[in-house]
Amino acid sequence: MKLTILGCYAATPRTLTNPTSQVLEIKNHMFLIDCGEGTQVQLRKHKIRFSRINHIFISHLHGDHFFGLPGLISTFRLLGREAEMHIYGPKGIEEAILLLLKLGNSYTNYKLVFHELTSKKSALIYEDDKVTVVTIPLAHRVYTNGFLFREKLAPRTLDIETVNAYGIEKCYFQNIKNGKDIVLEDGRTIKNEALTFDPPKPKSYAFCSDTAYKPDIVPLIAEVDVLYHEATFLESQKELAPKTKHSTAKEAALIAKQANVGQLILGHYSTRYASIALFKEEAVEIFDRVLLADDGKLFDFS
Repeated sequence: MKLTILGCYAATPRTLTNPTSQVLEIKNHMFLIDCGEGTQVQLRKHKIRFSRINHIFISHLHGDHFFGLPGLISTFRLLGREAEMHIYGPKGIEEAILLLLKLGNSYTNYKLVFHELTSKKSALIYEDDKVTVVTIPLAHRVYTNGFLFREKLAPRTLDIETVNAYGIEKCYFQNIKNGKDIVLEDGRTIKNEALTFDPPKPKSYAFCSDTAYKPDIVPLIAEVDVLYHEATFLESQKELAPKTKHSTAKEAALIAKQANVGQLILGHYSTRYASIALFKEEAVEIFDRVLLADDGKLFDFS
């Protein structure tokens, strides 16, 4: 599981910082999460292949989280994309995107599939044989969701040395991989656990950006491997957090501690502060496993 931060600063783009967007690579999928201005430039800068992106998740309809989407969709068209694109986001996202395409007379030559979200409860929005994605309802000034990505448990892998030691023929290998026990010619039953290795523990990633402190999300994200949580303010401006429906670094750390996550990544920093290191300094007072997002940073959790 790898996470590339394309942008992680609040509000307006600057010459050296970008609004929210990130790419999660998990089980051979490449998911784009939020799409602020400049996202496609950042994708090119960090050599991420456009063609691998088939699913885009938009947390809410504030510009710093989705204004890059119309341009990215248009660029896909110019590049001759044929594969359909799935877009998951709040109700209204389809109307907004299609209106821009209509006014510009630039409908795509590939299929756009919109999955508009309205539920205020956590819901499964994507599933295949390797990954599930559920929403994390957040508390912001407009309808907002975070997203929880979970790997499914992989099949057990063949212990080829043990299998060969029992003289088991290759025609039975698939049955073993499928979890079946094996009966030898002498009548002995060999349990599947003796012939296979345990699969690796499935990994999980929770994305929570633009939300007031919301401890009722803790059961949803309990024990996740990695939590990205917004930390717009420091304690010196903590009175602004409830007014704007954002969080402080300490509040993000409290969520991480209560949920007992493996790792906390902070982001969505207000640009009023001199250094993002200040966010980590405040968060580690509550929770010690803290990393700082920054534009262009790659986290490898393999």
